[in-house]
Amino acid sequence: MEQNKSGLENIRLGAHGEDYRSWMSNPVFCIIGGITALAVILAALSFSVLHSTVPGVLFSAAAAVLAALLIWITWIRRQYAFGGGGMMEQVHRIVLSHLDYDGQGTLLEVGCGSGALSIRAALTWPETKVTGIDCWGAVYHYSKALCEQNAASEGVAARCVFQHGDANHLDFPNESFDAVISNYVYHNIMGSDMHKLLLESLRVLKKGGVFALNDDMKSNLYGDMDAFAQTLREMGYQEVRLIDTAEEAFGSRRRAAMMMLGSSRLLAGRK
Repeated sequence: MEQNKSGLENIRLGAHGEDYRSWMSNPVFCIIGGITALAVILAALSFSVLHSTVPGVLFSAAAAVLAALLIWITWIRRQYAFGGGGMMEQVHRIVLSHLDYDGQGTLLEVGCGSGALSIRAALTWPETKVTGIDCWGAVYHYSKALCEQNAASEGVAARCVFQHGDANHLDFPNESFDAVISNYVYHNIMGSDMHKLLLESLRVLKKGGVFALNDDMKSNLYGDMDAFAQTLREMGYQEVRLIDTAEEAFGSRRRAAMMMLGSSRLLAGRK
């Protein structure tokens, strides 16, 4: 495990102009920025054109709150960006460091986004064939083409396959992969039972295969994860553990909460 961590630290993604985007998506950033600008305009019109004090004050207060929110998400966006605060890379290293994988075989990433974690896995384990699946919704402007471009630029295109997929119903037979990983994906899948999502990801894992599934595991979404981990043990899974990645990746739960991921936990183990 320590040798794995050392190797992870030496891998630097994005050195050739790859585009991995940011977890704080452009649409969210632009929508809040647009609403802030609108509130400022309405406040100015209320005072200067309509000569109406109450609406002007209300719009000014709204603009101030929205401006503070915009500054906050701008900071978050910078922290997550490759070449910025580097938190995406830090979290990816943490996820892979808890995967007790020998690098021989096949690895699946559920929800690969821009391909960054899949590509890091391919660089970490040169003998591994990596499959990344995602639905590539419009919010983040990720795509299969973007993943493939990044993999080609990083020199791992021959060992990385990216395809459209649904985490609720993975299009793979039982026991297809030697390792399964996921990072901040499941909480975005609205209306799903989180435990069923986790079990579906584990369904495609071979007997003896390893997993590291990281997410913002809020109790209102995930329920009792300690009980779920115990259920996995009773099903025959080994070395099952829940790791507080809010502390490990962000330094503290308070900082993780400031970056909207205060309930980060990683479920890891062996089938």
